[in-house]
Amino acid sequence: MTDADRVTCGKVWQVHQAADWPGDLGSDEGQLMTLDTVIGGCLTYFFEEHELDAPRIEILRECLAELDGVAQNVSETATAYFRRLQFLGTTLLQDYS
Repeated sequence: MTDADRVTCGKVWQVHQAADWPGDLGSDEGQLMTLDTVIGGCLTYFFEEHELDAPRIEILRECLAELDGVAQNVSETATAYFRRLQFLGTTLLQDYS
């Protein structure tokens, strides 16, 4: 990740943290909340430590794959929230491919 990517991700992460939890998630809300929490935990760790360890890398990969499938079923309003989360996780993983 370049320095510019880090700055961009830091700004997007701040936006995401300030965003309201989307409504109208239906029966997938619990799963989406769990994925948001776990991915958010990995992001928090990265922004505090400036790296990810192997277990977090694997967890992040698995959660992003799961989120990709579940987020396709969310309302248009919630799409921006989860796309932002996917962008952050995917950008972060570029350093660990």
